[in-house]
Amino acid sequence: MFGRRVAIPAAVLMLLTVVAGQPASAARTGVVDRPVLTTGCGRPAPAPTTTQTVVSGGITRTYLLHIPSGYHRWQPTPVVLAFHGRTRTSEYQQELTQMDQLDAIVAYPQGTIGNDGEPSFQGAPYSSGVDDVLFTSDLLNQLQRRLCADPARIYVSGKSNGGGFAGVLACRLSGRIAASAQVSGAFYPQGGVCEPRRPVPVLEIHGSADTTIPYDGSAAKSLPPIQSWLAGWATRNRCAPTPATSTPLATVTRYTWKHCAAPVQHYRIDGLGHDWPSTTPNPDSDVPSVLDATPLIWKFFRSHRLGQHAWDSPARISGSNSW
Repeated sequence: MFGRRVAIPAAVLMLLTVVAGQPASAARTGVVDRPVLTTGCGRPAPAPTTTQTVVSGGITRTYLLHIPSGYHRWQPTPVVLAFHGRTRTSEYQQELTQMDQLDAIVAYPQGTIGNDGEPSFQGAPYSSGVDDVLFTSDLLNQLQRRLCADPARIYVSGKSNGGGFAGVLACRLSGRIAASAQVSGAFYPQGGVCEPRRPVPVLEIHGSADTTIPYDGSAAKSLPPIQSWLAGWATRNRCAPTPATSTPLATVTRYTWKHCAAPVQHYRIDGLGHDWPSTTPNPDSDVPSVLDATPLIWKFFRSHRLGQHAWDSPARISGSNSW
């Protein structure tokens, strides 16, 4: 049975036409950094939660796939990728984040064994060297062939090393993902130079008491201060340099950069360690936090899609750094 191509917004169709020719570097690696037409609408969905495989770079990779209860095979559905932290698994990330509750197709990719013997993703000194950007591109290609995935609503998220990799994807797959969110993000220099082809909405959540990925950075680990990493995105997204601050909850400071081409937001939670914030106990911590990260991230994601903003115009996205 062949799937029907999903109807997508005219602005995204224009992007598909304008950016069809990939840069030479993308062509060499096979990475697809542009919107891709979905052909999986109409195909029967798999069971609600299954382990799937995809061959990428000659390696068979796995991911845990969850289909929402309200999924309709003819209805374009958002996609959320959730990347686990170092030493963790896709199953751990599923239990930790509870993203199965979202009205979205959710994939929890599994990292490869790094040089420290632990699973992780690209962009850290302990990573295996596998091209996880290509893996992500191949995974998305497969989802769009098999399911009614909305190409204008593809989002990436992650915790710690997985959060750092979600940041790498904002740099390397900016033509394809609509927004990126990180919790306790590990932003090592091994992530490489960040030169997105378009401004990308970014949300980062971090605890002030995080000793694994310190809020103020770590020279020993070559980690930047979180505020410095955010300032880099504020510059890329052409925001005003100084963020506005507010206190939505006790011990929580929200930073919002103004006049941006794409939003940059940050939540600092005083006293929180290297944890995924939740108001109930979770695998990271038995001690509840003051907010839930997952619904906060989902609210942020739902505010953004490819083709909806002026910065997504073909003239801006047609060339790297042309915006």
